[in-house]
Amino acid sequence: MTEKQPIVIITCSPAETIELGRKLGASLKGGQIIALVGNLGTGKTHLIKGVATGLQAPDMAQVTSPTFVLINEYEGRGGELTVYHIDAYRLESVAEFEALGFTDYCRPDAIVLIEWADKILPALEGIDYIRIDLSHEGPTDRKIQISNHPAFLK
Repeated sequence: MTEKQPIVIITCSPAETIELGRKLGASLKGGQIIALVGNLGTGKTHLIKGVATGLQAPDMAQVTSPTFVLINEYEGRGGELTVYHIDAYRLESVAEFEALGFTDYCRPDAIVLIEWADKILPALEGIDYIRIDLSHEGPTDRKIQISNHPAFLK
């Protein structure tokens, strides 16, 4: 992917964050890795719910943060894609992340979504990935910066 200027978007509600994720998910073709970085409550899981919806995952209610199981798997586009949702929050090291079999998930028929990616960024060196930084802009407003993004906003 060619280097592009990051997109910066302010969402004003969880519903807007989910809708942004839906647009992003609908634009994904497979083979992408998305690294989400942001403090607690900045909307990482809401954005991922939207991405899963955009990838036509069967049930958005099943999309939850895998904090304790570490990885959730969802079917996308009627089985054409597998969505791997990894939560790195509880991981102590990059080695622990790699031991999860991260490279096995990086396939053309898969999308890998990583919450708390700031904890494992060294594992992504040399990999072409989409980075999404989320931050609080107010009680319900979120600043979402998307770097190395696909063209998805129309």
